[in-house]
Amino acid sequence: MNEIDWNAAFDNMGSVAGSAQLPGQWQVAAEAFRAEPPGIETDIPYGDAPRQRFDLIHPEGPASGLVVFVHGGYWMRLEKGFWTHLARGARAHGWAVAMPSYTLAPQARISAITREIAAAIAAAAARVAGPVRITGHSAGGHLVARMACADSPLPGDVQERVARIVSISGLHDLHPLMRTRMNDVLQLDDAEAQAESPALLPPLAATRVSAWAGGAELPEFRRQARLLAESWQGRNGETSCHIAQGRNHFTILDDFADPDGPILRDLLGDQG
Repeated sequence: MNEIDWNAAFDNMGSVAGSAQLPGQWQVAAEAFRAEPPGIETDIPYGDAPRQRFDLIHPEGPASGLVVFVHGGYWMRLEKGFWTHLARGARAHGWAVAMPSYTLAPQARISAITREIAAAIAAAAARVAGPVRITGHSAGGHLVARMACADSPLPGDVQERVARIVSISGLHDLHPLMRTRMNDVLQLDDAEAQAESPALLPPLAATRVSAWAGGAELPEFRRQARLLAESWQGRNGETSCHIAQGRNHFTILDDFADPDGPILRDLLGDQG
C-alpha cells in the first residue's frame, strides 16, 4: 500500500492552476463590493486582541436574520477583508452577513481560535435579531462545524437561534494535519486533534449540518466531507454530505456568493 503524501493531500494552491493570483483577485472583488452597498460596518470588536474584529454587511431593509461566514487559510493566513463580496448572495435575500477575522497560528492554537469564533458569532448575533445561519470555508468549515458539536462554545441562547450550519470544503478530522509541514506552525498534538475534530465528537442534536466539497478538488477534502456526515449519521439525522460537481476548492465559493447558488440555498433553507 502506497504511503499517502499528506502535504500534497492538503495543497490546494498547488492543485489549481493560476491559484497564486487568486488572493489578489479576491481583494479586488471584495474592495469593489465594499464600494457598492451602503450599511457596511467594519472592524467591530468582539474581543481585545488586534484580529478579534468582524465586518457586518447589512441588507437594504430590515434583516431576515444573520449569516456568519468564517474564512479559511489553514488557521494561518488571510483575514475578513478578502471575502466581503461573498456576502452578495445572502444580502440579496435580505440577510445581514458578518465576517470575522481571528488570531492566526502560531499566535493562537486551533482550540483558542474555536473559542474566538464562538465569541465573534455571539457578538454579531447580539446586533442582528432573528435566526442565525453559520458557514465557513476550509479551516473556516472546521470552525463552524465545531459550533455544531455537543461541546459547542456558543452560548446557549445563540445555539437556540442556529438551525443550519454549512461546512464548505471543511476539515473535520485534524489528525492527518499532524503529518504535514503545516504542523510546524499549527503545533497540533494528538490530544488537541482529538478534541478539535468535529467528526470525532458528538453533535448537537437539533442543528442541521451540511458538509459540501467540490467534485474537482483534492480527494482528501471530499473524504473529510463524507467523514463528517458518516460519523454523525444516526447521532444527528440532519447531517448530510454534498459534492458540487465541477467545483474546485476555490470555485465552490461561487455557490455561496450566488443568490441562486445551491450552497446558499442549503444554508438559508425555506427562509432564503
